[in-house]
Amino acid sequence: MNFILNHKYSDGNTPIRAEEAEQLIPRISTMGELNEYEALNILQAREWAFSSRTIKSSNPLEEPFVRMLHAKMFDQVWKWAGTYRKHELNIGCDPREIIQRIPQLVSNAQYWLDHNTFSIDECLIRLHHQLVSKIHPFPNGNGRHARMMTDVIAAKFGRPEFTWGAGENLVAETTARAAYLAALRALDANDNDVKPLLDFARS
Repeated sequence: MNFILNHKYSDGNTPIRAEEAEQLIPRISTMGELNEYEALNILQAREWAFSSRTIKSSNPLEEPFVRMLHAKMFDQVWKWAGTYRKHELNIGCDPREIIQRIPQLVSNAQYWLDHNTFSIDECLIRLHHQLVSKIHPFPNGNGRHARMMTDVIAAKFGRPEFTWGAGENLVAETTARAAYLAALRALDANDNDVKPLLDFARS
């Protein structure tokens, strides 16, 4: 697991801890292989998440769906897939608060949508920001999970998926990733500064 622990993580990526690295399922030896396994797992999760059956029968604005989606995205790679983190990070809330904060967030988002508090897009972008920046519930994969969550809810409400910088790789260091992180941090600093993230998500 040294390749995971010694990897130089880019800005905004959560390093994988030793105890988490020990729960890797496939036998792999490079970060490139890990990225390939995760990408394939995520593609399979996407097929499930955006199937007409899932869109019609599931409510993504419920806490169990939040965990289930993460599990579907990473369950062939990590044993901790779908499990909330138990350690402190320099981002997100105290891990002991996650189990209360997630139901509160999805309930708030449902209220915003039901009462037209904001436009649908703004409701979803605010949920996205809270999920990835303020809570950051999982040991890893939070950005990818939060983006897919946002897209699934958009589909549920008849909106097109977000483009997130026209499909750029937001995991590796890219100009699009830098713009995404800057937009998240602008909203961190000012709850009313939602436009940069909203514009990026639709760019």
